[in-house]
Amino acid sequence: MTAAAVPADIVTPGPAWRSLFWIAPLTLLWILLIYWQPIIPVSGVPTTTHQLAAHAVIAVGLWLGLESTDLTPGQRRTTWLAVMIPYTLWFALVWSVAINGVFVTGTSNSPVPFLPLAIVLPVIIGAPLLLLSTRIGQVLDAVPVNWLVALQIYRVFGSWMLAAWLRGVVIGLFAVPAGIGDVLTGLLAVPAAIAVASGTAQGRRAAIAWNILGLADFTVAVTLGLITSPGRFQLIVPDVPSINPGAYPGVLTPAFVVPASILLHLLSLRQLRRRAEAARH
Repeated sequence: MTAAAVPADIVTPGPAWRSLFWIAPLTLLWILLIYWQPIIPVSGVPTTTHQLAAHAVIAVGLWLGLESTDLTPGQRRTTWLAVMIPYTLWFALVWSVAINGVFVTGTSNSPVPFLPLAIVLPVIIGAPLLLLSTRIGQVLDAVPVNWLVALQIYRVFGSWMLAAWLRGVVIGLFAVPAGIGDVLTGLLAVPAAIAVASGTAQGRRAAIAWNILGLADFTVAVTLGLITSPGRFQLIVPDVPSINPGAYPGVLTPAFVVPASILLHLLSLRQLRRRAEAARH
């Protein structure tokens, strides 16, 4: 069972771009607020809140998607638990490890680069499982194609890097491109979701371009983060005092938000490909 697309004459480019008229000002106000009150991002409340919210949305969305498939009730429950249990344990593990300072540079004599592994391993393990699973494919065919796109509006919270740069506590070489990339990805998530909801080829291309933008942002951010942060991969020593990238709560972004968002991008691209193939037939 496949979710029906919204007729192309209902969703036009106008509403897609007009959504920026309220998202962009709110994002700007958020940047000004955390610049004025830096204790807000340092407290960890924004990161924890938006990730718990995303967690809840994924849980509900997955269940609704399974309800729309032809699977039996037992198969739906098994599939939901097979996704949500590892996902929840992963979040809990990273959160616990981060709070206990395992990612903090210089606190461990272990030669293992924990933070880079936290970024890469979930993608290496999760991508094949999610992209090759027949059951996940059935779910992707059932849920609206714009869900996985709109969900990543939380990327606007990456604007904390811009506020930190403006305060002079993070090197601009890292914070400016990474922060701008995150903000753009978050801002454009809603217009891209509205466009792809039309079910047109143009809408699918817009969503594909948005996914590529989001993945490119992570590539740039992770690379610049590694070469400018203390550790074995550092190539550039900042000329400004910098926060430790492994310190809680900031470390939750590279250790969990980045790999989780990469997997969401990959799932969205798989869903878009399946819809394009279905449209051709």
